[in-house]
Amino acid sequence: MDKEGKLNYLKEKQEERLFSGAYYARKAKETLAGSNGFANRSERIDNQINTRFAIASGSKIFTAIAICKLVEDGIISFDSKLKDCLDVEFPYFDKGITIHHLLTHTSGVYDYFNEDIMDDFELLWKSRPMYHIRSPRDFLPMFQFEKMQANVNSEFQYNNTGYILLGLIIEQVTKCNFTEFVEERIFHKAGMKNSGYFEMDCLPERTALGYMEDSEGTWKTNLYSLPVKGGPDGGAYVTVEDRIKFWKALMNYQLLSKEMTHILLKPRVVVVAEDNIYYGYCGYMELGDNKQIVKYIQMGYDPGVNFREVYYPDTKTIIAVCSNEQDGAYELLKEIENIL
Repeated sequence: MDKEGKLNYLKEKQEERLFSGAYYARKAKETLAGSNGFANRSERIDNQINTRFAIASGSKIFTAIAICKLVEDGIISFDSKLKDCLDVEFPYFDKGITIHHLLTHTSGVYDYFNEDIMDDFELLWKSRPMYHIRSPRDFLPMFQFEKMQANVNSEFQYNNTGYILLGLIIEQVTKCNFTEFVEERIFHKAGMKNSGYFEMDCLPERTALGYMEDSEGTWKTNLYSLPVKGGPDGGAYVTVEDRIKFWKALMNYQLLSKEMTHILLKPRVVVVAEDNIYYGYCGYMELGDNKQIVKYIQMGYDPGVNFREVYYPDTKTIIAVCSNEQDGAYELLKEIENIL
């Protein structure tokens, strides 16, 4: 199938699946890109390749890289303890929690949104105004005085609180706002000119609104379903092309040294043993039978947000899919993987 045939095939699949969003894929010198659906349903504004999309937890890798930069600069280490890095009282947290534990979701701290128990992020804001959540410190009342949910250094259990804590550490040791630090030290260096941590009540041009569909087929935006501004555990906005630029900059050692990049990308803990899925400081990855990394996997889910991405290190193939609805990114990504 030639390039035109692939693009036509993917256009058909987007329409068939009622996909709303954009994708960008690159393998060797071949690129595929496309979009479908509406960035704004009321005004019938189409999604485009340069539309900015929220990516939820797909931005945790930015927090991890920011931490790696501080380790590289000798300010902290992966063995640094939470209690020594942050001047905040956590009376029920284990004193042995390290930055390594927070990065790998093995700290055991109370997760303000435990996805094993809750399946609707929107419920968090029923009694807590989401418009007050604009910085990492605003999350503290949601977990500061809670007890541990597991032992430190336990098996992998996805944990959003751990990344809020990492963001608080970054702010304390750098004396800089977390989002400004990431935008300056990562986005700008990678040439991600269209990406940022935008406030939902003050979005820039070309930004897709997130949409949710109820049981009666009515659509509403996610304005009242998420914190106003994203932070260390998720919520950045990107274009699909900017994610391609991000991986190029990362793998060309523009963001971290070669040695630190390898530390970032190394598998650390088992997630699903039978599927060879591991987690490292950079996120999920799939290993082959020879324990070599087949692909890195990024994902993000929020009300009205759906993001999936893969990077194959052997071929340098990268596929990024952003959606401004609940579903669809994974299915389209699999279609792109199949034809590439």
